[in-house]
Amino acid sequence: MKLTAPRKKFGWVMLQVLLLHLLVHSVHSQKSRNKLNITNPGQSIPPGLAVQLRRVSKEKVVVDNGIIQVTFSSPQGLITGIKYNGIDNVLDDEIDDRGYWDVVWYEPGKALEIDKLEGTKFEIITQNEEQVEISFTRTWTISKRGSLVPLNVDKRYIIRTGVSGIYMYGILERLEGWPDVDMDQIRIVFKLNPKKFDFMAISDDRQRSMPSMADRDNSKILAYKEAVLLTNPKNPMFKGEVDDKYMYSMEDKDNNVHGWISSDPPVGFWMITPSDEFRLGGPIKQDLTSHAGPITLSMFTSTHYAGKEMRMDYRNGEPWKKVFGPVLAYLNSVSPKDSTLRLWRDAKRQMAEEVRSWPYDFVNSEDYPLSHQRGTIEGQFYIKDRYVSRLNIYGKLAFVGLAPVGEAGSWQTESKGYQFWTKADRKGRFIIENVRAGNYSLYAWGYGFIGDYKYEQNITITPGSQMNVGPIVYEPPRNGPTLWEIGVPDRTAGEFYIPDPYPTLMNKLYVNPLQDRFRQYGLWDRYADLYPQNDLVYTVGVSDYRRDWFFAHVTRNAGNNTYDSTTWQIIFNLNNLNRVGLYTLRIALASAADSELQVRINNPESDHIFTTGFIGKDNAIARHGIHGLYRLYSINIAGDLLSVGDNTIYLTQSRSTGQFQGVMYDYIRLESPFTT
Repeated sequence: MKLTAPRKKFGWVMLQVLLLHLLVHSVHSQKSRNKLNITNPGQSIPPGLAVQLRRVSKEKVVVDNGIIQVTFSSPQGLITGIKYNGIDNVLDDEIDDRGYWDVVWYEPGKALEIDKLEGTKFEIITQNEEQVEISFTRTWTISKRGSLVPLNVDKRYIIRTGVSGIYMYGILERLEGWPDVDMDQIRIVFKLNPKKFDFMAISDDRQRSMPSMADRDNSKILAYKEAVLLTNPKNPMFKGEVDDKYMYSMEDKDNNVHGWISSDPPVGFWMITPSDEFRLGGPIKQDLTSHAGPITLSMFTSTHYAGKEMRMDYRNGEPWKKVFGPVLAYLNSVSPKDSTLRLWRDAKRQMAEEVRSWPYDFVNSEDYPLSHQRGTIEGQFYIKDRYVSRLNIYGKLAFVGLAPVGEAGSWQTESKGYQFWTKADRKGRFIIENVRAGNYSLYAWGYGFIGDYKYEQNITITPGSQMNVGPIVYEPPRNGPTLWEIGVPDRTAGEFYIPDPYPTLMNKLYVNPLQDRFRQYGLWDRYADLYPQNDLVYTVGVSDYRRDWFFAHVTRNAGNNTYDSTTWQIIFNLNNLNRVGLYTLRIALASAADSELQVRINNPESDHIFTTGFIGKDNAIARHGIHGLYRLYSINIAGDLLSVGDNTIYLTQSRSTGQFQGVMYDYIRLESPFTT
């Protein structure tokens, strides 16, 4: 016993040490989580972290969850203050417009207006310890015609326990018989504290310190007001760079999280978009993210990279209702000893969590269906092209989606309804979950083949429905075997030659990444440098589209603010000729801006055999995009227009009143006449 007593005491001490170690480790882990403001599901709410509606007055509403305190103007519903981690206001409190919704709108034939959708009534929707949801509404009447956009507005904000952010969504509605209107843009805007936030991150490889708005105000405006040359910035590291908000645009499928970082204290402000269902134009519609200001946006609709073809016009009393969001304005922080890049990594983690949680189960609106009120569709997508394979080909990695009922490809200009897209696996299998109830068309398209697929029947989704369409087969346009091709059918001009930017007009962010070279300023003018007198000539079998095909068919700068139309040549050889058959020229365009493409065969002075007519307002050339709207043209060429031996196709972009007119090609193919 005397020998075992110390062992018992030693065992008791070791148990105490182990418990103490576990306790210390637990505290450290909890503190680590608190640095990033993560509260695990089911975790008890510490005292003081219950959500509270602290004060309601005629002018102000304050909601506080112990981590973040948000101040709203009442009844307007503007976000005027966000207090977080020792910063009294992460927004710019030296200006009035700090956190707001707005709509760019006009009645046909009248001047453009901007409506900040200010509410006239405040209401508490939900109030308990776990969350507060508040509403700011405005009802439109005919007496407001001309001064306010004809919409009923319900702006909602949700603050939840343990979440360092603000969930935001809006319900916008037009009633039948209301006046005609165009709404070119709907968004949420946050203007952050410029004394704090100076580093922007929109993706893993697109992150940088940013110039201030004061730097932009003291800069030289270039070809358009958004693009400036920084001539006298406060921080000399920016001197000589070009800044333009369109340099930071992104396709919607990739635009899930972006924002800003403050180094003192180390705090991040992020816009998280967990779903694209309320956006427009499909998965590769491009739009703004964050940009110098510091400004962070949630873009719901816009004409960017599309133009008025986006069909955001409402005519003949057309009724409409749509829920935009929820999106999350998320804040996080780390210890001053930690790398601020942890903030970006945590923002991505939070984004992934929000995506997994979609559709949210805490939104209190009959207009927002919960998971059990939605449906699912699945199937398998194949490609049938007998000139490529005798067997059907898996539609690997194809985009498959539900969008409002329309023609094949109509999804890319659709803005009024909801869209649900997914990417098929390598065997073409797809599943689209959490689809709102309604009538849709099933669309598909993908890399490696041209055109758009549409399922022959409309799809009706009902609450809880599970539909399997089985194997579906798309036959891309094809009249005969390929004689030659230029480019890759991927709906972009990214595979073509993109020149080096002017050394005096560069953005340093895009110097090294080859995939982002097209985002540099002024590349359209490089065409005149490379082809000062004679236009591009491409010889099939000799030329390489990666170095010999300029990424944009633009005008040539002739000096004195004048521009010349340009004609490109494709030279190809035919060993055999079918004089009585029809050859087919497929031209897929990735973009068009105020342009007209004409096609001539073997004689540049002859009448054109085809013209697109006036097309395009997507402005992707000026806005550093590598694509806008997709267009596919199939052009018949009579065999008697061709010759055995060398032939030349002349492609003329005939409009030439400005420097941004032109087209971007996606893919060109010549097919011989049909053969059995």
